[in-house]
Amino acid sequence: MLNFEVHPAVLVPHVPQGTELDARGGRHFLSLIGFLFLDTHILGLPALFHQNFEEVNLRFYVRKVGDKSRAGVVFIREMVPLPLVAEMARLTYNEPYRTVPMHHTLVETNGHLQSVEYVFGGPRDQCQLALHVEGAAREMQPGSEEEFLSERGWGYTRQRDGGTIEYRVKHARWRVWPNVGWELNGPVGEFYDEPFASILSGVPASAFVAEGSAVAVHFPERIA
Repeated sequence: MLNFEVHPAVLVPHVPQGTELDARGGRHFLSLIGFLFLDTHILGLPALFHQNFEEVNLRFYVRKVGDKSRAGVVFIREMVPLPLVAEMARLTYNEPYRTVPMHHTLVETNGHLQSVEYVFGGPRDQCQLALHVEGAAREMQPGSEEEFLSERGWGYTRQRDGGTIEYRVKHARWRVWPNVGWELNGPVGEFYDEPFASILSGVPASAFVAEGSAVAVHFPERIA
């Protein structure tokens, strides 16, 4: 996760109805994240030929307005290498998916993670997101920036009619490698509009790797 501090005015046009920007200590964040999906199931059945794949997404952070305040995320763009995955996500959630060539590399020494790299794009627009860690993962600290950015139980998506859906995302509390070395290379402007391309060309406020876990993504429901 590369996390960039941004002015809230950058994000306001993308905030779905029924939610509001979430901040930590008055700071607002935009995150570029590489995910590795393994053993993917749909309705309890293996997703044939689509169980293992990468995703790179760009997201920011909101809370649901009202009596049931919920910490959530909103996606600016999600990229995967499999067209069927992108199409299913668009049809089910109306999420902003795009199909892009992609691969990843994990480097381990004696069973310990050393680096993780996601490469996306074709020969003429290829970009690289890489993070380099030292030592073992550790428990996430309560009240930490890593907790604020990763402990998000809900996704929110604006619909074509202006309404909003929410869906629950359940997973165990992740262990993390904080304060890692990072690289982001290539023409990111080929994949992200302004001002996001310029933001991603800058220096992130933080970078960390999360160990991951089993994750359950529930079907969406429309919010009032």
